[in-house]
Amino acid sequence: MWNHGAMASRIEDYALLSDLHTGALIGRDGSIDWLCFPRFDSAAVFTALLGTADHGLWRIAPAHPDAVVESRSYVGRTFILETVWRTPEGSARVTDFMPVGDRRASIVRRFEGLTGTVEFDQQITVRPGYGKILPWVRRVPDVGGGDAIVAVAGPDALVLRGNDLPVAAGRQHCGSFTVAAGERVEQELIWYPSHRAVPPPIDIEEALECTGKYWEQWAAGFNQDGKYAAIVERSLLVLRALTHEDTGGIVAAPTSSLPEDFGGGRNWDYRYCWLRDAALTLEAMMTHGFEAEAMEWRNWLLRAVAGDPDDLQIMYGLAGERDLAEGELHHLPGYEGALPVRVGNGAVGQYQADVVGEVLVALEKLRVNGGTEDDFSWPLQHAMLGFVEKNFNARDHGIWEMRGDLLHFTHSRVMMWAAFECGVRAVRDHGLSGPVERWEGLRDQLQAEIMEHGFNAELNTFTQTYGGTTTDASLLVLPQVGFVAYDSPEMLGTVQALEAELLDPHGLIMRYRTDHGVDGLAPGEHPFLACSFWLVEQYAHSGRREEAVALMDKLVGLANEVGLLSEEYDLAGGRMVGNFPQAFSHLALVRAADALAGSGQLSSPWEPPETHKLPVLSNKG
Repeated sequence: MWNHGAMASRIEDYALLSDLHTGALIGRDGSIDWLCFPRFDSAAVFTALLGTADHGLWRIAPAHPDAVVESRSYVGRTFILETVWRTPEGSARVTDFMPVGDRRASIVRRFEGLTGTVEFDQQITVRPGYGKILPWVRRVPDVGGGDAIVAVAGPDALVLRGNDLPVAAGRQHCGSFTVAAGERVEQELIWYPSHRAVPPPIDIEEALECTGKYWEQWAAGFNQDGKYAAIVERSLLVLRALTHEDTGGIVAAPTSSLPEDFGGGRNWDYRYCWLRDAALTLEAMMTHGFEAEAMEWRNWLLRAVAGDPDDLQIMYGLAGERDLAEGELHHLPGYEGALPVRVGNGAVGQYQADVVGEVLVALEKLRVNGGTEDDFSWPLQHAMLGFVEKNFNARDHGIWEMRGDLLHFTHSRVMMWAAFECGVRAVRDHGLSGPVERWEGLRDQLQAEIMEHGFNAELNTFTQTYGGTTTDASLLVLPQVGFVAYDSPEMLGTVQALEAELLDPHGLIMRYRTDHGVDGLAPGEHPFLACSFWLVEQYAHSGRREEAVALMDKLVGLANEVGLLSEEYDLAGGRMVGNFPQAFSHLALVRAADALAGSGQLSSPWEPPETHKLPVLSNKG
């Protein structure tokens, strides 16, 4: 049997299972090390990812020490995971999935003998409350004969049923079983509220068929071809997998506290819905023909921000919850010792001036694509512009959620410009009501201000903050929203400065220089993958296609064997870093691929009208 204190797997060794309500991470070693039931943001019942086996896991793998994974992949365009194990005695196929569509919080594991015989060891340790709570566990008669294992702790209950169940061994359950060619063992773990009766057994074959059919039918709307079609399709599937079926909210990642720097303190809870991510997801789905999903995300956005604009947050819970207070779990040792382990997110109370712009840019593109406004959606956007106007001169925390001093971040100011530009277009192009002359004045005032304080003419670059001399990868967003052209002298100068300051030795770009102390945290992180995808887009639109393709190939090559990306990547160590899988990375991948493919009007550069183009500035200042 396995070592209770064993470390979690490398991040890149995990695959995601999803039922559109929550997600599980399962390693190549057959261990489910992270699972929150019943929602993405619920307390984990398996937390070995951030601790040890004693903090909860469900591992089933061949007993033979020379067992190897011969192959591992999703079945077609689904999140049904198939793993083929080979040992000196035989081979077996393992199928892991979370049933979709039956509103049942469960995981199914099927083991089928292919050749010879394969003995599997199994261990399950259920620990609700992020590994802190020891449940009351008992073996009970199951309906239809046989036994089931029931674990209860406060409001949570889980039942494990199937054949060849493990037996109690101290504070865990262990056992073994053997499958020969043609034989099958199946088990299902179901969560349910402890005040209710144990759920009945599932028809596993039917659930497998229905789950596969759901994912395949959903992905059938994607018909793009080309070099990056497969990874774009998988990225869109990831975005769907991270979206709550009922509310439409998309979590930034299904995990918490996977570190941005191994052993460091940059460990955050990403199981919430950022307005920025929701807006970008809306755009990605709309661009690729998923109109119903685009409207689903739009409606989540509008519900989440409804209310007094002064109460606007940068993130919400899956159903629009506002209280996401940050705390620390001191009983967990952290992923590879990275502390603290956090739940909740303190950035929820931050003012990030770019967020309204992100939302309004996406909704403007929805209008251009045929979306209509109603007596709820447009007045709410109108009110959001009032919020931007009210905070016109306020400093903010910036897109990267700085925990240092409030500053005027150039990217934030540009997104405020974009918000007013969208308001102007809504009136001028779509006939909606609003004080267009005032919005035009504020937009133009911001444009002049940004060029005066956010562009360093001597260095010929936009800067991270007003009056600064350093850069920031978020400046790559400026041409994406039409503030400047991709090939303008100002943008080309900015790219040159970014390459000189932020490119790491392996050709990926950092978000900013953490050693300057601007974020209020100890320095240290790795290249942020979304930023490098933005650089691909910039290269593609400014005559550097060969470099764009080379960088894209490198980035796509960083995905693991099932097509998933983390937040950051350590090329020197060959390891994924940060929460996983990361929606923002997959969103930026889709956008970069669109830029290279030149696919569709909505993925074309959004150029401002001629009267709003910036003057060409002298490089000499």
